[in-house]
Amino acid sequence: MILNSIDSGSGPTVLLLHGLFGAAKNLGVIARALGARARVVSLDLRNHGDSPHAAEMTYDAMAADVAETMAALGAGRAMVVGHSMGGKVAMTLALTRPELVAKLAVLDIAPVTYNHGYESFVAGMKSITPAAGLTRHQADESLAAYVPEPAFRSFLLNNLILGDDPRWRLGLDEIWAAMPELLVWRDPPGAKPFEGETIFIRGARSDYVRDSARETIAKLFPHSEVVAIADAGHWLHAEQPKQVIAALEGFLFP
Repeated sequence: MILNSIDSGSGPTVLLLHGLFGAAKNLGVIARALGARARVVSLDLRNHGDSPHAAEMTYDAMAADVAETMAALGAGRAMVVGHSMGGKVAMTLALTRPELVAKLAVLDIAPVTYNHGYESFVAGMKSITPAAGLTRHQADESLAAYVPEPAFRSFLLNNLILGDDPRWRLGLDEIWAAMPELLVWRDPPGAKPFEGETIFIRGARSDYVRDSARETIAKLFPHSEVVAIADAGHWLHAEQPKQVIAALEGFLFP
């Protein structure tokens, strides 16, 4: 699958991969900062943004999408940055196609299985039928029964298109069906440890990269380090963008 992309800047290629329910534009603050020193390619993963929808939504399939899109864009070997679900896609790409990954930066996710359930978020979005006359305020009120945090509702509603062609950008049915698969981590078959430089940047207030994951991280990514961003949770790039950008710049462009 060829994915929708946003391409900016010039220089060595940096590839940005967003998290679940996100899109390429959600990493815009990082793209703009890194674009001063690199060609930055931000991708909409399958069933997200303006990329095609498909029933299969495994990390192997999504990493294959990224590899195919890189080839179509002439991206060559890239420094790959992925947040959350995008981080798992980035790790899978590095483990299966290491020749495509010059450096790897993973934002607040580890190669482990999670118990965080997002089914209520999908259910809330599916409860809203995009139709002529629907307002964003009405959609927000409906979603509040499933998602109490206003900021996260606003994030999810970025995927709702109103007006002449009301619809969800997200492949909600596909994401709903794939949710159990998205929470797990399986080492790709036959994959060897990624020997490239790797950094795991975690939010200090997040529980997604726990100390118990360090052994697994070191096994799969032996040349890696884990750093924490103070006063940040899982959405560290939105909460502390300057610190995340500084950490990325120090790693990507030493």
